[in-house]
Amino acid sequence: MTPYESERIVCTLGGRKEPNLHRWGPGIRDIYALHYIISGRGTLVTRGVSHPLGPGESFVIFPHTEVFYYPDRDDPWAYVWIEYKGEEAERLMAATSLTPDAPVTGQADRDLSPLFDIIENGNVLPHEKLRSVARLQLLLSYYVEQFPNASLARQTDYVWTAKEYIHHNYWRSGMNVADVVRFVAIERSYLFRLFREATGMSVSAYLTSYRMSRAASLLAESGLAIQAVAYSVGYQDALYFSKAFKKTTSHTPSEYRRLYRPNASDSAAP
Repeated sequence: MTPYESERIVCTLGGRKEPNLHRWGPGIRDIYALHYIISGRGTLVTRGVSHPLGPGESFVIFPHTEVFYYPDRDDPWAYVWIEYKGEEAERLMAATSLTPDAPVTGQADRDLSPLFDIIENGNVLPHEKLRSVARLQLLLSYYVEQFPNASLARQTDYVWTAKEYIHHNYWRSGMNVADVVRFVAIERSYLFRLFREATGMSVSAYLTSYRMSRAASLLAESGLAIQAVAYSVGYQDALYFSKAFKKTTSHTPSEYRRLYRPNASDSAAP
């Protein structure tokens, strides 16, 4: 993997299938494979259910889920497709209505086929791979918009947005819960309720926990002085940081470093 490739979502292959009698399965794959029907008709069979499909509709093959799909003999389908994998792919698919038990969509309100023009071949440069990831995320954003997971869309979006804001800004010493609420832009108590329901934690506790987890990684993996570790996770006062770290982990930063990086120096430890 090059430095330009995303570890969270990766395009593996894609293309266009012109009308013919090609069929696949029964079998499984270990990646996602999203198909959009341009013309003609065909059928997807999975989990004992047949799903007839026509122009403007889509189906997805989920990893490790047995499928069988085939074209209509009299009006074989033409479709575009893209294969992909990664943690971000899982999150994006979970935000749609598509599941292993409901792997098809109705007709889209626009032609989505041009958005599938993501990968031409495997012999591409690093910057082209990066663009492929961006185009895949754009494509999946349309599926999230047009075929949302109705039961999760609002809650997941708010909580995920709050968590992402914390992940990107935890190192800012002035960042606090009020900033998270302001960024998510919903009523404070509503966000707090959604966040606790989704994570089992308050927003404040999650912020502290995330900062301490990052601090623990730095103490175990880097040679940074403890003062620098504190500053790197949003604490300007190293003594206050040390107290917060011990409350969370039951160890002072120096003790934690000796446990997980025994040969490291404790220079600048408070």
